[in-house]
Amino acid sequence: MIERIDHVNIVVADLEMMTAFYRDVLCLKVTKEVRIHGEWIDEVVGLTDVEADVVYLDLADGPRIELIQYRSPVGGRPAGIEISNSIGLRHMAFKVDAIDELVAKLRLSGVKFFSEVRTVPTAQVQYAGGVKKRLVYFRDPEGNLLEFCEYKK
Repeated sequence: MIERIDHVNIVVADLEMMTAFYRDVLCLKVTKEVRIHGEWIDEVVGLTDVEADVVYLDLADGPRIELIQYRSPVGGRPAGIEISNSIGLRHMAFKVDAIDELVAKLRLSGVKFFSEVRTVPTAQVQYAGGVKKRLVYFRDPEGNLLEFCEYKK
């Protein structure tokens, strides 16, 4: 039986830059850094001669984020992956408190948001108890789509 999402894995081109963004800008906590290789990982991911560096980042609550940079074999970036309506997994959303303050802080760090913080129209989506969802999209340094969302009455 499925219990919950354990982690989200993001394959990156520049592990140092991406770790700095998720650790220093988004304030996730680095909990482990490892190099993986060998037959076990080759079989798990369906590749040959895998060697990769992995950084584990934890939130106060929720799934861990794993940043992985493959040293071997090196992969390519799929065309169109940064576009919101591309097929497949498209973005990761962080539930936050005080979204306006967080967005203002990140703007000072150079993060560019797609829009101002927007409220989901209740005519389109209603949440239990009269809660309203406010959200905003942005990208990490390698173009992966991220969302901040806040739920309040």
